[in-house]
Amino acid sequence: QVQLAESGGGLVQAGGSLRLSCAASGRTFSSYVMGWFRQAPGKEREFVAGISRGGYGSNYADSVKGRFTISRDDAQSTVYLQMNSLKPEDTAVYYCAAGPGGTWLPQGFGLWGQGTQVTVSS
Repeated sequence: QVQLAESGGGLVQAGGSLRLSCAASGRTFSSYVMGWFRQAPGKEREFVAGISRGGYGSNYADSVKGRFTISRDDAQSTVYLQMNSLKPEDTAVYYCAAGPGGTWLPQGFGLWGQGTQVTVSS
């Protein structure tokens, strides 16, 4: 069973950058599709970015396209989210998740980290 732990969140000014990391324990990291999701207060959890097994393909929410980049390092069992040109509306708790693939919906991911807070000030 893979366990996920996010890091790298914090407070940043609008226009700034952060890189989130999600380290996975266990030996089966490479077999999972990985995703980043976020949840702002009073809102539902939403898909941000996802990456296929082996990193051959990725997908992004329209709201982050061109600003965020997802990547993975299977040797390090880690998935990253590089966030540039941050906006106040990016403020949320960010979660990484692992799943078998087939959908980018949250219900398609069975393994979740605890989340890391990202706050973007205006």
